[in-house]
Amino acid sequence: MLFLASGDGYAQKPLAPLPPVREEKPASGAVAATAPPEVVASAVAAVAKLGDEVVLGRYQVAVDRMNPLWKERTAQRMGGMEELNKQLAGVAKQMVQQGISMIYFKPQGQPRSFEVSPGKKVEKVNGEEVENLIFNKWLVFVPTATKFRIMRQGEPKPLVIDSIGFQVAISDKGKNDWTFIDGSGLSVNDLRSLFVTLPQDLTFPPLEKRESR
Repeated sequence: MLFLASGDGYAQKPLAPLPPVREEKPASGAVAATAPPEVVASAVAAVAKLGDEVVLGRYQVAVDRMNPLWKERTAQRMGGMEELNKQLAGVAKQMVQQGISMIYFKPQGQPRSFEVSPGKKVEKVNGEEVENLIFNKWLVFVPTATKFRIMRQGEPKPLVIDSIGFQVAISDKGKNDWTFIDGSGLSVNDLRSLFVTLPQDLTFPPLEKRESR
């Protein structure tokens, strides 16, 4: 999600380490490819739409569109889905109490895409069934730029924070139905525990926060 577990101070308690994961074995022989331009454009558009909703204060959209694998993993770290839902439901209230609002959220920068979730597909070739190795999902890093406004007690002028980050957009191939993992506070090990065919030398888009001038 855009706020919880993002390292920005909105979560109410620290996260425990990730539980052990039974890793899905990469499909030997399958060569991962980058997504076609129209798929990347769909992911970027979905992130832009997510940002528009959140800027309008519709934080439930971010909860609903959280990647289900990541949501389940986060729930395990936080003591169960009930506790996670409680935390997520309190995000908007926490922001209001802290005088924080998001005033800008847009994709910005060059996306990168990967094929993930290897599997098998049986096809008929010359009348015989042949088992081919395939990837079932697209994963796209979408860099983002956001602005937060913080109203501080006793200060007439709000503090505006510029934040550079990214969303990890994931969809089944052929569907363009994107779910998201916020990049703030995410580690490469966290992401590779879900999608083990990602490159060993994987690097994330940059993260940066600074006071707006």
